[in-house]
Amino acid sequence: MDEPLEPPVDRRSNAPDNHAEEAPVASCCAPSRNAGTARAMAPSVSGGTHRIEQVHVPAGSFRMGDSSGDGNRPDGETPVHDVELDAFEIDATSVTNADFAAFADATGYRTEAETFGYSAVFHLALAAEPDEIMGPAAGAPWWRGVRGADWRHPGGSRSSVEGLEDHPVVHVSWNDAQAYCAWAGRRLPTEAEWERASRGGLDGARFPWGDELMDGDSWRVNIWQGTFPGTNTTEDGWLTTAPVRSFRPNAYGLWQTVGNVWEWCSDWFDPSYYGRSPSSNPRGPGLGMARVLRGGSYLCHISYCYRYRNSARSSNTPDSSMGNAGFRTVAI
Repeated sequence: MDEPLEPPVDRRSNAPDNHAEEAPVASCCAPSRNAGTARAMAPSVSGGTHRIEQVHVPAGSFRMGDSSGDGNRPDGETPVHDVELDAFEIDATSVTNADFAAFADATGYRTEAETFGYSAVFHLALAAEPDEIMGPAAGAPWWRGVRGADWRHPGGSRSSVEGLEDHPVVHVSWNDAQAYCAWAGRRLPTEAEWERASRGGLDGARFPWGDELMDGDSWRVNIWQGTFPGTNTTEDGWLTTAPVRSFRPNAYGLWQTVGNVWEWCSDWFDPSYYGRSPSSNPRGPGLGMARVLRGGSYLCHISYCYRYRNSARSSNTPDSSMGNAGFRTVAI
């Protein structure tokens, strides 16, 4: 069935575009969902147990933003600015399939992908019947809308998360992540908290471990190797998600803040926000149409999406879900 996926919708904040003359940068994320009337069911149980190891990030200041000149200007990674944050506790890893299953099983929660009946799957990860595969997305033909794709079926109806319990949950929207947080007594990190935690105390570094992508001949991150989007040589060992404790943690003890999966943050997205952001505990713009995503994913490649860096930013609408986005949480 060659039904086209709805084209990406630009539903970001209505801030003026100061870079309209620049060529658009290919999206690392799936196209935004064109929201209808369906909505995920609210959890009926609170007080759940959050089992993920916590990392303490001390109070202090850091330089937020792209100090290496690597960013895409429309993403709004500049100006670099000093930010001071209170101390906080953050998950050492992304929320896993096992963690999310505990929530869904306890509450009967249905994600937005389940409610809408489809989600976005990368074309090499498809595991669905032919009539369940919708056509390629306009402007991002490597994405397919797949009926029956959701967090329990990440490639489509012919897939499952059996054996992937320690992999990050995917096909969860920002709204789904918020529902988990409400059940677990947690919250999503602010964008500033996420970046400070990812940096692990390394001022201005590109990656959580420093400026060099490789450790000799060894990969430190789950990203794309080969020619995107047709051939992934899987030199890092993974075509899609890796277990959350793969590779090595940063100096604070966080695993895979870059690569593997994008992570939702609490903030609305505005590419001009850094120019007016408060210096103490910024919370992001007061309104918008898209929420911030951080860290890049297994689909990132320097040829089109160099966003597997500490300062890199992306966004999508709060009801959008895809096979390369998850989340981690912060203590309230």
